[in-house]
Amino acid sequence: MAEEAAVKIASVVGARPQFIKCALISRLLRERCREVLIHTGQHYDYEMSQAFFEELDIPEPDYNLNVGSSRHGKQTGEMLEAIERVLLIEGPCRVVVYGDTNSTLAGALAAVKLHIPVAHVEAGLRSFNRRMPEEINRVLTDHISDLLFCPTDISVKNLAEEGIKRGVHKVGDVMYDLALRYSDRLGDRAALKSYDIPDRYYLATIHRAENTDDHQRLGAIIEALSRLDLPVVLPIHPRTVRRLRESGLDASRLLVIPPVSYINMLRLIQGSTAVLTDSGGLQKEAFFLKRPCVTLRDETEWIETVESGWNRLAGASCERIIEALQQAIKSSPSVEIQPYGDGSASSKIVDILISPNAWS
Repeated sequence: MAEEAAVKIASVVGARPQFIKCALISRLLRERCREVLIHTGQHYDYEMSQAFFEELDIPEPDYNLNVGSSRHGKQTGEMLEAIERVLLIEGPCRVVVYGDTNSTLAGALAAVKLHIPVAHVEAGLRSFNRRMPEEINRVLTDHISDLLFCPTDISVKNLAEEGIKRGVHKVGDVMYDLALRYSDRLGDRAALKSYDIPDRYYLATIHRAENTDDHQRLGAIIEALSRLDLPVVLPIHPRTVRRLRESGLDASRLLVIPPVSYINMLRLIQGSTAVLTDSGGLQKEAFFLKRPCVTLRDETEWIETVESGWNRLAGASCERIIEALQQAIKSSPSVEIQPYGDGSASSKIVDILISPNAWS
């Protein structure tokens, strides 16, 4: 225990998906060692940030860098500089980064340039689309990390094909851990009453730059959602609000609501007939809750959801989206094998992180 107490680990988060991924890991780390939690401020609105810390019992950040929104290069550079200052003050044994955002890459670069070992949670994911900023972030982070925590067999295989075999651990998916933890609270829908959610609906989210920043793609997606046979509930991302306003697209036929908390999003998924999204996290959560999903992208990192029959890729073609949704609802796949682990990924990761072999 004395050895564990001497370990200091810095965790870098900054965006909604990372708050979800770090929730259990951060709690477990603090039971066994000293964790320094660094929030870059990439997501800073209450609904996109503080609400998640409160609901998921995530410890208050030790540092909030308040970097905020900006162009990719400027934002990543400002984060890198600010994280470096914190690491020089704190001198951690290791830095843990999550997922594939600019915060992920900035945290990994700041650490490796100071010769601090890096652990990447959710390593090995690949869309094979280098036009996606997220793909660049995850590839670079994987290649400078020495501990790589993979959610699935496919992610391990992706790393091996790039020559990364040392320090690779298949642990399962930390988001599955959290979904299981909160599954008994999903039946309480009182918190959704203020949104006037209908009994039957589709759930949609749109936030990726490839969709929101392309007028034609965004227009085709909005048209498809507006033509569906059930109301569409759209918890809207701040970026999407701006792009809809700038483009003049008509989303009046959709039930647009503010961003919702993690548990309320799970409740919306569970209550929906199907999910349409460009979010990687929602693809998995729909799979966890056995709801058909249509992915509004041309590729996905979460191949397992497609191979299982629960998810279909539709891109941003209006007709393809409508057709894919019809096919998804008609099919009734079963989840015979859970590719995302047994719900113990977070504890496996913490065991490895605090092992003397990991940081000595």
